[in-house]
Amino acid sequence: MPMKGTPDMKRSAASRHRAVLTGRSWLTWTAIAATAVIAIAGSLLAVGSSAAAPPAARAAATGKVTAIFAGSLVDIMEKALGPEFTTSTGYQFEGFGGGSNEDAAAIKGKVRQADVFLSASSSADKELEGAANGSWVSWYSTFTSSNLVLGYDPKTKFGKQLAAGKPWYKVLTEPGILVGRTEPKADPKGKLTVEAVDAAAKKLHDPALARALNRFGIFEETSMLARLQAGQIDAGFFYVVEAKTAHVPTVPLTPVYKYADYTVTLLNNAENQEGSEALVSFLLSSKRKAVEKQYGLVPIKPEFSGDAAAVPSGLRSIVGAG
Repeated sequence: MPMKGTPDMKRSAASRHRAVLTGRSWLTWTAIAATAVIAIAGSLLAVGSSAAAPPAARAAATGKVTAIFAGSLVDIMEKALGPEFTTSTGYQFEGFGGGSNEDAAAIKGKVRQADVFLSASSSADKELEGAANGSWVSWYSTFTSSNLVLGYDPKTKFGKQLAAGKPWYKVLTEPGILVGRTEPKADPKGKLTVEAVDAAAKKLHDPALARALNRFGIFEETSMLARLQAGQIDAGFFYVVEAKTAHVPTVPLTPVYKYADYTVTLLNNAENQEGSEALVSFLLSSKRKAVEKQYGLVPIKPEFSGDAAAVPSGLRSIVGAG
């Protein structure tokens, strides 16, 4: 699960001026030359002043912002929101995606460091709250969601059955079908998958479906789509945001309804405080809602949880802290 970043968007501009002599008098040329000398001297002073500016001041406008996010958000963060954030603000964006609870463990163990954390469940945020957990998180805001669905390979025998309308719970009990899911302890989606299958089995009085769950393969969240697309599995449990960006056909898990609630927070002791605040503000901006919907997310009004006093004043109204 490599961490990918976006290119540095620093830009510089230089202006060149040319003077062309067209029979002007010596006096006129002297005046022009004197003006040019003064302008050049002023430019040199400006350059010297800029070079003498404190490194922190220059970094504030062009620094790097790092984020750790749910593996289901990899595509939208790396292909859409990350690059757009860089273009809009000038900050370089760098991110890493993985199972949310696994991400929390990496943060807690100081295996990975970041400024901002986006999780697919508040349970991951709670694992980072309090002194016993390193006090990495003091608050979080739930801001968007995505439904849990069954994605499938339309080229396989089982995929064709799903495309033809055969109920998903019947197809998943077929002999020989290969189904993927994620580890419940490492990824909220894995836990939701178990809940969804168990609930459907009880509601439909289908013990065969409950037994089928134990036969499903368990994979890392960031490898599931690749396995499906490579023909290694016939179907898998995904969020709509993952399947839609990968153009994977899906079916709803009727008669059950499960979904991810995505949260965002600033990690305490963030290296780039201003940049991290800018990223959170960007992600919760109303302008991002169209992009979220395009990628299969359902924007919601930010729901705040935690210590409001710990939220930077400029973000409080944005994250729903007052």
